[in-house]
Formats: sequence, C-alpha cells, structure tokens
Amino acid sequence: MRIRPIARGDIDELQTLAQQTGVGFTSLPDNRDFLASKIENAARAFEERTPVDHRLYFFVLEDETNGELAGCCAIESQVGREIPFYNYRLGTLAHSSVQLDLHRTIDTLFLSSDHTGDAEVCSLYLRPEYRRDRNGVLLSKARWLFMAQFRDQFPAKVLAEMRGVFDKNGISPFWECLGSHFFPMDFNEADRLTGLGQKSFIGELMPKFPIYTTFLTEAARACIGEVHEHTRPALEMLKKEGLRWEGYVDIFDGGPTVEAYIDDVRAVRNSRLCKVEVAKKGTESERPTWLVATTQMLDFRAAWVGRGPDESDVITLTEEEARRLNVVAGDSLRVLET
Repeated sequence: MRIRPIARGDIDELQTLAQQTGVGFTSLPDNRDFLASKIENAARAFEERTPVDHRLYFFVLEDETNGELAGCCAIESQVGREIPFYNYRLGTLAHSSVQLDLHRTIDTLFLSSDHTGDAEVCSLYLRPEYRRDRNGVLLSKARWLFMAQFRDQFPAKVLAEMRGVFDKNGISPFWECLGSHFFPMDFNEADRLTGLGQKSFIGELMPKFPIYTTFLTEAARACIGEVHEHTRPALEMLKKEGLRWEGYVDIFDGGPTVEAYIDDVRAVRNSRLCKVEVAKKGTESERPTWLVATTQMLDFRAAWVGRGPDESDVITLTEEEARRLNVVAGDSLRVLET
C-alpha cells in the first residue's frame, strides 16, 4: 500500500469512492464533473501551477496488488479565501438579576468565519474492506509528513471538520431542530450544495444573532461537538497528533472542528530527513512502525517500511520498498516513528 497524489486518470476509481462515503461526507459528492474538476485542481497544485493559498493537495491510497484505490485524503492549503468558511462557535452568555439574586449562564451558538486562512486536513475515507493493517493510520499521518516537508506552503494553523451525529435512519437531529428552519431544502440537498462549493447561501440565510441552545431539543443539544460513530477512529488519530476541539461545530450536523498550530502537531514536530540506502537482500517487516515519505511534491509517495534510520540518519530499504517509493540510494526521505 502506498500514498500518492491523485492522477487525472483516477476519475472512475474516485467516483466509486464518492458513492461509498455516505451522508454527511460533504467534500466528496457523487458528481462526476465536480470530481473531475477536483482532480484537475489537485494536479495543478502538485505541479505548483496555482497560487499557494488556493491549492488542494489530494492524495489516494493505492493497492499495488490490483491497482485499486483503497481510500483518499486531502489538504486544503487555506480555507475561506474564495468561498466563505462558516461554522458555529459555542459561547456563553451570562444573565443576572440583582433584585431576585439570580444568576444564569446559557450556552449559545454564534455564526463564525474565524478559521479563514487556516489549512484544513479533509476528505479522509477508507473503503471498509481495507480498514485493517494500519491503512487508516497511513492515510491520516502521510498528510503531516507532506506538510512538514513543504512547511513554507502552509499557514500557522490547521483544522479538521468531523462528521456529526446521525441516527439509524441517516437523519441529523441537529439539522432537524435548527438548520431545517432556515434552509428551504432537506439536509442532503444542503450537504450536496456545500460539497459542490456553493456555500454563499449559508451566510445569506442563517441568523446573524446568537442562538440559545436551550431552545434546541435535547437530542439536538446532545449532538453539539459529537461525532458520527464511523468518524471516531479518525478523531482519535487527530487528537493523538495534538488537535483539540476549541468550541467550533459544523453548521449542519453539529460535528466538532478540531484544530492546532501546525508546528505543534506531533508528526510534523517529530519527523526528520534521512538518506536512503538500498539493500540487495532483505525482507519486509510484518508490522512496520516507520512511516516514510519522499521529498518531491510532484512525485510524492508515502508508505510503511520495516526499519528506521541508523545513528548516521541513513535508512536502509529493501528493493521492493525503494521501488514502491520510487527512490534510489542517495535520495532523501522524511521519516516518522509511529
């Protein structure tokens, strides 16, 4: 298994992934024209033909045994520069009455675009049959090695939006109680439009004043800052890297937005560069613990390897590992022990 940039010929496989993601996965709608445009934007980003603050770096996890795409992930270099990036900020208002000697604090939701200009890790999806052998970890962590290697291409902070809670019928209690009253459409349509980049209607239709959460149903309040059951593993990986929830939630489903300073992310902070040696003989480890990534943007590759670097920062690869990463002796790799 290896991570590589998406290619223009991956449209059929990417659409298959999009059809599997399910409700609430906003960034990968099942729309072939949109997906083709996303692939083209990503290809131009890796070719460094677009402005740094408008780049989408989109990666796929490839199964070399059959050529299938097992999953995908992406990095938005900066959000909100062209299309407003909205969420709710959870706040508190205090009310008191001196005459009655009463004091109350009430949670509120404020419409916010505070994350404008931050980077975003997004679009992580792994097909069910590949949810094994640490493939999800490979998808998640490879992005941090890319950001560490090309640190000057990104701003100070990074965020990740997590899918919110849906019931067994695929309905979001948060949407039913709140968003449905302001948007003349169902959740799937609002979700589809957002996925296609048509987000201006959010700022145009949502109320500008704070919303008291006490007006929401108990089921809707319980969704605030909580994630979909299938999203929990991804959230746990992000938390281990140092991303934290700071009170921002999704407009539609109430899922949390987690964030951190890029330089504080564990994988960014702990990765380092090493020189490659290639062994004539050698076998791959059954459970490798070292993640490595190449240092070229256009030919970026990431994969597991069976051993780490020596005291001289030289990492020895098998011929198969070197082929998978498309490197030769003397090349550099960014490495991370997991």
